Amino acid sequence: MPSIRAATIADVLVVEPEAHGDERGRFVETYRRQWFPLGREMVQGNRSEKQAGAVVGLHYHLHQADYWYMLRGRARVVLHDLRQGSPTEGTTETVDLDGAEDRGIFIPPGVAHGFAALTDLLLWYLVDGYYNPVDELGLAWDDPEVAADWGITDPVLSSRDRSNPRRRDIEPALLPRAGLRT
Repeated sequence: MPSIRAATIADVLVVEPEAHGDERGRFVETYRRQWFPLGREMVQGNRSEKQAGAVVGLHYHLHQADYWYMLRGRARVVLHDLRQGSPTEGTTETVDLDGAEDRGIFIPPGVAHGFAALTDLLLWYLVDGYYNPVDELGLAWDDPEVAADWGITDPVLSSRDRSNPRRRDIEPALLPRAGLRT
């Protein structure tokens, strides 16, 4: 059985699955639906390759959950609870993922998420909704209210991530509410 622990932010789960190996190699069951009480069936798998120094995010969804699993390299994952009414609303948390250590992270809707590539990396992730541009929202990676420690000093960012609004500037209709799942 994997080790599954609650993170500081409500409903975020960190999974450390069992690894099995011998002289032939390794086997790891990286994801199982039943590990996540708030999760739905994952319907899309994605792969993200980034160079050291890249920052992705912060992104959030009103309806979609993510499950991230690092295959190669190291990343500092930054999470920020945007959900109005959540017991951890406004909380920022970091979790380091390393491809040499089997660890995944379940991110529910409404929790802003991003990562800094501490090395070149390969991230595999699942989502429980097909790509929907209306549900692709963002929060400024350097928002002082978030106060994230990205672990790097000179990030490489996309134009989208450079232009995401600060928390206080997000339109109220685009702020998630705790407990809403559709």
